[in-house]
Amino acid sequence: MVGGSVRGFARGRYAPVRAAFEDNLTSGADVGASFCATVAGETVVDLWGGYADAARTRPWHRDTIVNVYSATKTMTALTVLLLADRGELDIDAPVARYWPEFAANGKERLTVGQVLNHSAGLSGWRETISVADLYDWEKVTTLLASQAPFWEPGTASGYHALTQGYLLGEVVRRIAGRSLGTVFREEIAEPLGADFHIGLPASEDARVADLIAPPPADTPFRGALTELQAGAARPVIDPSVTRTRDWRGAEIPAGGGTGNARSLAEIHAVLANGGLAKGKRLMSEAGCRRVLEWQLQGRDLILDIPIRFGLGFAVNAGLMPNPHTVYWGGLGGSLVIVDMDARTTLAYAPNKMSGTLGDLRAFGPAMALWEAMGTL
Repeated sequence: MVGGSVRGFARGRYAPVRAAFEDNLTSGADVGASFCATVAGETVVDLWGGYADAARTRPWHRDTIVNVYSATKTMTALTVLLLADRGELDIDAPVARYWPEFAANGKERLTVGQVLNHSAGLSGWRETISVADLYDWEKVTTLLASQAPFWEPGTASGYHALTQGYLLGEVVRRIAGRSLGTVFREEIAEPLGADFHIGLPASEDARVADLIAPPPADTPFRGALTELQAGAARPVIDPSVTRTRDWRGAEIPAGGGTGNARSLAEIHAVLANGGLAKGKRLMSEAGCRRVLEWQLQGRDLILDIPIRFGLGFAVNAGLMPNPHTVYWGGLGGSLVIVDMDARTTLAYAPNKMSGTLGDLRAFGPAMALWEAMGTL
C-alpha cells in the first residue's frame, strides 16, 4: 500500500488505533478511509489512508472527502437541535405549526420529535419517484405533505431513510428562511472550520472519493412489511449516482452529505462537550442532552432490527462502554459515535461499501480507542 499509506496521527496512548485502522486497509476490508477521534474537545486521532478509487490510482489525502450516506442524518439532527436550543423551534410541536400544508391526511398532530425518532409513519413516498426527483425539493416535500402516514405516528419506529431529511429540512426552511444545508453551513460548519457539506460546491468535486458498490446480493432493508419496504427503498440509488454533479450539488439531508471522519468527529464534539467545540459555544448543555431523550425502543418496522431511537440518533442499549452514548451511521460503513460520559467522539468514513447494516469495520479502531481510554 505504498501510494495510499496511512498518514495522520494517533497521539500518545492512542497509538494502537493506528494499527487497527491500518488493518482494515491492508486486509482489503477497505480501499480508502479516514478515522478521527476527539476527547474533551481535543483531536487525539486523525488518520487517513488507502485510495480514493477502486483502481487505486488516487491516494486518499488529508482533504479527501466522501459521501457518507445516512451519517448525514446526524448533521441534520444537530441543525434542528441547534434551532430548538435557540428557541426558534419546538421539538414537541406539530410539524404543521411551521408547515401548514403538512396537516393534510390526518397529520395535524404529527410532531417534529416523531420525525426525529423515525416514528412519523412517512418512511417513504407512496408515489413512485426517480433519483432525479430527489433533486426537486418542491416536488418531494409537497408529496410528503399531502401523504397519509403508513402507520399511526408515535407508535413504532420505521427508518425514514431518505424522507427524514426532507421533512426536517422543510421545517428548518420554513423557520429560518434558508435551506437546511445553508443553515448547517453558516451556523455549524463554517464557525467550526469543518469540511462537511450538505450540497457540495462544484469547486470541491476533485477531492471526492468514489463510493465502491457492494455485491449485488446485499440489500439495505430486511423488514417484514412489504409495502413499507417498497416505500422506504424507493428510489433505488446506485452508488455510481453519487459521483454525479447533480447528486453532489443537491441538498439531500438524510443521505447526500459529503465529508470525512475529521469533520464528523470535530462537529459532534459540540454534543460531547456540552455545546462547546473549538473554543466556540454553539449550544447549551441542556440542548445537547436532548439527544438522549429516547422515546421508542423495539423492532424497527423497516430495518427489522431492535433499536432504541432518541432525537435524531440511536441511543446506546448496551453496545458501547458508556450509557450516555448516541450514534448513527450510513450504508457503506460510515459511523459517528458520541460518548457524553467520556466527552468523546469518533467517526469513520470509508469508500468501499459492504451493503450490510451490521458493518463492523469502524469498531476495530473504536475498540482500540476505548481500550486506550480504559473504558473497556
